[in-house]
Amino acid sequence: MTTRRSFIKTTAGAIGAAALLGRLPIGLHAATAKKPRPFGFQTWTVRDELAADLPGTLKRMAAMGYEEVEFCSPHGYTGTPFEKFTSLGAAELRAIIGDSGLRCASSHFNMPELRDRLDRTIEWAHGMGLSQMIASSFWLPKDATLDDYRRSCDELNAIAAKIRASGMQAGFHNHHMEFEKRDGTLTYDAMLERLDPAAVKMQFQVAVVDIGYKAADYFRAHPGRFISAHLADWSSAENRQVPIGKGVVDWKDFFAAAEVGGVKNVFVEMDPATFPASAEFLRSI
Repeated sequence: MTTRRSFIKTTAGAIGAAALLGRLPIGLHAATAKKPRPFGFQTWTVRDELAADLPGTLKRMAAMGYEEVEFCSPHGYTGTPFEKFTSLGAAELRAIIGDSGLRCASSHFNMPELRDRLDRTIEWAHGMGLSQMIASSFWLPKDATLDDYRRSCDELNAIAAKIRASGMQAGFHNHHMEFEKRDGTLTYDAMLERLDPAAVKMQFQVAVVDIGYKAADYFRAHPGRFISAHLADWSSAENRQVPIGKGVVDWKDFFAAAEVGGVKNVFVEMDPATFPASAEFLRSI
């Protein structure tokens, strides 16, 4: 009689041999193949295109292979093309995004919006179906001190606690300014020390590679502290941003380290001309 153990052993061996011979049934190929990592784009660099044709632009991005989109809050980004979308309710905007074939789990918000009308902002985020609310920056003056950044971190900790209580995750998006030293200390490192690791996850801006900081190093040094990343690549020879996969970033190492860092979403954020080639590369890996 064939025992359950011998059956499993024999079947596993047969599947392995079939795979080596290229004869694995299509269904089993699909079951054992690693699912491609979904990738998205940040809307800031295509804000003018979105304002001119929201559904059409979203559909064009989806056709390139992008699966996710990170929005910018229309109620906070006043004075920009995003303000046009204040005429849409959260549910209506969510439906337009869904109809394009994209998912939206994350959006950027500015600090005044989070500080002055948090309850209404949380309500809008729920209407959009978000799971992540990212503070785009503190936007402190250039001469701000390290203590100024620490006070802003304390403020964001309090805001993030309310966001977390509502069932969503707060995050913080860096720019190059957080990778400047103040009082002899790198601002970003001081922020990591001050921010609540559970309440505020970090969204890493890979573009700081042009000044020597690698996302993978931070992911490994601070396991679980990150929730997402903005993707960009850099050519040292050309001294400019280039499509993903054409520059200095080691993307195999990046994605391996991202698992350690806790990254759940990645969004390309560069010149719109780089989006097609970037999507092609990301699909290939």
